[in-house]
Amino acid sequence: MLKDLELPFEQINRLLEPGYLPFESGYMRLSNGYYLVAVLTRMPYCKREMIEWWFAYGLSPKEHTQIYKLWHPIDHLYGAWDDQWKPGHYIGASHIVEETLGGKPPAAKLRIHFQEPSKFYDTSRFEEARATAICAHLFLRNEKIEVEIGRMTHFVRDRDVGCEMRSRFWLNPNYANYEMAKNLFQHCVEEMRNLATILPYLYAITTNK
Repeated sequence: MLKDLELPFEQINRLLEPGYLPFESGYMRLSNGYYLVAVLTRMPYCKREMIEWWFAYGLSPKEHTQIYKLWHPIDHLYGAWDDQWKPGHYIGASHIVEETLGGKPPAAKLRIHFQEPSKFYDTSRFEEARATAICAHLFLRNEKIEVEIGRMTHFVRDRDVGCEMRSRFWLNPNYANYEMAKNLFQHCVEEMRNLATILPYLYAITTNK
């Protein structure tokens, strides 16, 4: 049954359980109407603190769009932080981006507003799970208005070799459809695969670790 594969946002703490969920990669429509996009990315040369560093320091305002394009050279067109971002502190800040999904125009203008993981998860369980999480609300915007289109998380847990990222997006059906979910799935697969490749080098030359 497809319902057995579902992970509505209200059950997000299931990601903290050992092992894997029945649906780790793909896209589907949930019983509540929302679209779920799931991506599993193995990162054998990364650890969870490196993912935190990427958002807190790696995506710095200096030459930001150029760095952002390294993450996905085709889809990422423009990126900037609002004035709430400070080195080491991305939570509470918004990432203002323009990007295509799956290389398919038109480009979307988005605001990604980062949240404390405790607003999504039972963070008291993070240490036992050897985990961290990037959490955000997603807004689609234009010159006149913006609307919230969903929520996302990149749940990262250390493994004996490297770490793995389990990304989830919950998209509001008033603004999303299967085509968007499919293109977002492709985009996330590609950008996180790229991140797994470039991050160890960027982290090493910047932190000397």
